[in-house]
Amino acid sequence: MATSNGGKQQKIKVKLLIDELNSGNQSKISASIKALQENGDISILEPMVRLLSSDISEKIKSEVIEFLSSLKDTDSVDEIMRILKDSRNIQIRGKVLATIWNSPLNYSYYLADFVEIAVEGDFMEALECLTIIENLEGPFEERYVLESQLHLQDYAKDTNTRDPKKAQIMSEIAILIKDFSTLDEDDEMDLFENED
Repeated sequence: MATSNGGKQQKIKVKLLIDELNSGNQSKISASIKALQENGDISILEPMVRLLSSDISEKIKSEVIEFLSSLKDTDSVDEIMRILKDSRNIQIRGKVLATIWNSPLNYSYYLADFVEIAVEGDFMEALECLTIIENLEGPFEERYVLESQLHLQDYAKDTNTRDPKKAQIMSEIAILIKDFSTLDEDDEMDLFENED
């Protein structure tokens, strides 16, 4: 029974801290970020990420980035990826991606998602994804490598609005994905062999 009451108190405390995150008061926001590092759970990640698109100081945004980069709870990986895929967060996606390659958490399961984000995103998002992919621990399941290759094929087919700098990044991602492949050499896709 005490555990249940403690759980309720914890939820109330977290809710109050989230309310302070949204208060607009810079000192309350900063104090709340520090308190949530000690008392938070994954429910605080979305409100925390949303701060990056709000009208707050760069100092507070840096605190949020530092907070996200230092996550250690493995449950937060799925939540961060859900937040990244949420179309409401596209304008801050690059900032969130930057926290991932600094993170001690393993995002290897999301290899194909990073390739997809690189394909859909701008040059800077592709660059962030390249850095993440370079730092993924692996091993990678064949299905995620194949899915990644399909995303790269889609990118290779769309030559209409290709940014040359992004194309170079995508080529580097394709090389990494090819290296991750567990397929026979005859079955591997050579996605960018005709590209200049």
